[in-house]
Amino acid sequence: MTVRSLRWAWAYLFAGLMSTVPAFAADAVTEAKARLLDNVKYLSSDDLEGRGVGTEGLNHAAEFVRQQFAAAGLDVTRVNDGAFQKFDIVSGAKIVGTTTVEFLGPDNKTIALTADKDFQPCSFAGSGQFDAEVVFCSYGIEAKDLDYNDFADVDVTGKVVIILRRNPGQGEKDGKFAAKGPHGISRHAELRTKMSQAVQHGAVAVLFVNDPYAVKKKAEDRQAGIAKSQAEIAELADTLLSTDKAATDKVDEATKKLADAVAKWKSLKAKTTETAGDDELMAFGYAGHGDGKAGPPAFHITQAQCDALLKPALGKTLADLEAAIDADGKPHSAVLPGWKVRGGSTVERIHTDVSNVIGVLEGTGPLADETIVIGAHYDHVGRGGANSLSPGSTDIHNGADDNASGTVALIELARRLAARPEKLSRRLVFMAFTGEELGLLGSARYVKEPVFPLEKTIAMFNMDMVGRLKDDKLIVYGTATTPRWEPELKALNELAKFQLSFKPEGFGPSDHSSFYGKKIPVLHFFTGNHPDYHRPSDDWEKINLDGMVRVVELLEPLIVQTAQNAERPAYVEVKQPASPQRGGNRPYFGTIPDFGSEGEGYAIGGAAPGSPAEKGGLKGGDRIVKIGDNKITGLDDFDLALRKFKAGEEVSVVVLRDGKDVTLKVVLDPPR
Repeated sequence: MTVRSLRWAWAYLFAGLMSTVPAFAADAVTEAKARLLDNVKYLSSDDLEGRGVGTEGLNHAAEFVRQQFAAAGLDVTRVNDGAFQKFDIVSGAKIVGTTTVEFLGPDNKTIALTADKDFQPCSFAGSGQFDAEVVFCSYGIEAKDLDYNDFADVDVTGKVVIILRRNPGQGEKDGKFAAKGPHGISRHAELRTKMSQAVQHGAVAVLFVNDPYAVKKKAEDRQAGIAKSQAEIAELADTLLSTDKAATDKVDEATKKLADAVAKWKSLKAKTTETAGDDELMAFGYAGHGDGKAGPPAFHITQAQCDALLKPALGKTLADLEAAIDADGKPHSAVLPGWKVRGGSTVERIHTDVSNVIGVLEGTGPLADETIVIGAHYDHVGRGGANSLSPGSTDIHNGADDNASGTVALIELARRLAARPEKLSRRLVFMAFTGEELGLLGSARYVKEPVFPLEKTIAMFNMDMVGRLKDDKLIVYGTATTPRWEPELKALNELAKFQLSFKPEGFGPSDHSSFYGKKIPVLHFFTGNHPDYHRPSDDWEKINLDGMVRVVELLEPLIVQTAQNAERPAYVEVKQPASPQRGGNRPYFGTIPDFGSEGEGYAIGGAAPGSPAEKGGLKGGDRIVKIGDNKITGLDDFDLALRKFKAGEEVSVVVLRDGKDVTLKVVLDPPR
C-alpha cells in the first residue's frame, strides 16, 4: 500500500469509527466535568488520608471505585464473586521486644544508651544481636569513579561501623560529591546505599550519626526562622491593633493569622539554641521499611553519644573528623581501640491486605473471549514517608493528579463505554490498581494471577497523572509497542488537537510496564510532571478539568477502535528503556524489578527486550543472589554491585530459580 493510500485508509477508518461514537454536546461535557470534579474532590479529600497503603482511606477509595463501576453498569462480581482482587503486601515495619545499644570500653567502662533519646533503630535495616569491635568508617562511601573509599584502609568484617550521614564537602557546590540525586543529595549519601556498602563489607551492625555540618546549618536556619517569625508577629500584631473592632470578620482573620505565627515561633523556640537541640534522631520509618531481606541491624545515635566513643578512643570529635576529611578530601576511617558495641533489635515487617478493583464489560461475537485492560492506580503516598518529595513532612499528600485524576478518568470511560447501545466485540476490563507507589504491586499481582488469560489479552491502556494538561501537551508512552498505535493516535488527534509527544518504549514508571513485560501492547497517557508531584500541594484546585475531558474523549474512540478491529495489535519489542538507569552512570543490565515478591535476593519480573539480562538467560521469577563476588539481598545491593563493573565486561550472575542456584553469564551494555 502506498503512503497516500495508507492515509486515505486511515481517514476512512477514522470516519467510520466516529460515526459509531456518541457525540457529546456542550451540556454533556459540562456534566462530565462536574462528575470528574466531584470524584476528584472525594478521592483527594483529607478524609481519605492520602490513600496510603495501610490506611482506612485507601479502603474507602476502593469501595468508592467499586460503587462507581457498578453504577456505570460494569459487572463487579468476576473476582471470587466480587470486584476486589485481594492480596497482602509489606507496608511497614515495627520494633518487636527490647532494643539495646551499649558501648563497652577499657577498664570495664559501660555506656548504656537510652532508646528514643540516645538512639533509634532504623526501619530499613534487618534484625539481630551483636557484640563486636567498632570502626569509625567516615561516610561509608566507596566510589571508584571519584577515587574515594572509606573502607580502603580498615577491615570491617564482623565489626560494628559508625557512619556519618550525607557526604564530604557539603559546603562545596561544585565538589565531587555535589548533589546529583533525585532528592537534591548525592546518590552516595543515600542511607540505604550506605547500608548496602556496610553489608557488602561484612559489618554486623551500623550506627548512623548526623554530620556536624548539616546540624550546624539546621541550627542557623532555625535561628533565622525565629527572627523572621518575630518580625511577622510584630507586623500581625500591629495589623490586629489597627483593625476596626466592629469589623468582626477582619478581627477574627487577623487574630487567627497572629495565633498561627505565634505557634510557629513557639515551635522553633521549643528546641534549645545548643547545637544538640538540632541533632534530631531519624524517626522509626524514615527512609522506608526495607524489603524484609536478610541484613544486619542499624541504629541512629546522637552526636553526643558518638563523641563519647570517639573522644577517648581517637582523641577527636565528630566535628574534628569531618573537618579533617573536608580539608584533605580523604577518608579518616579508623578502628576504635579498646572499644566494643553490644546490643540488638528485632524489626518485623507489617503485612497489609490491599485490593485491585475490577469491573468487566463483556463483549459479543467470535472475539468476545479476548480482553482489553483499561487501568489507573488509585493509591497514593498517605502522609508522605519514603515516597514523598517533601522530606520529613507528615501532612496528608492528597494526590489529586497522582492519581485521582487517572482513577476518575477510568470511571468516566467505564460510564461512557457501558452506555453504548450495542456491545463491543471484545471484553473490556476496567482495573483500578493498588500499590503502584510501592513498586507497581497491584499490576504485578494481576499479571501473576490474571482473572482473564494474558495470552488473550490484546492491549492495555493506562492513565497516570492526566489532570494537569498544559499547553495542550499530552505524553503517550508505548507508541511503538504495536505498529498501529501511532497512526491511529495521529488520526484521532485531528479532532482532539493535542500536542502529542510520542514515547516509543513500553516500560516506564507506571502499571502498563507489568503488562508490557508479558508481551502485551500498551499505551500510557500522562499530562506531565509538576512541582506538586508527591507533595502535600497536589490538590484538586489545580486540576485541569477541560484537559481531563479531552483525554477521555481521545481514549474512548481509541478503545472502541481496538475492540472492534478484527485483528489484534501485533506486539513489538522496543529495546529503548523508558528512563535512565538509576544514577545514570552504571552499566545497563535490563532487569524489571518484582517489588511484590519477598524472599532471598533481588526478585525480577522479567528482562527488558534485547537487554543484557535477556541475552544472558534471566527471566521472570528469578532471584539474583550474587553478581561476581557481591552478595545480593535486594535492589540496593544490585545497583551498588553493578557500579563495580564496566560496560563490555562479562559478569557471573547467580540466580535462584525453582529452588536451585543457576549461574549465568551476562555481558554488560553501556549506561543508558
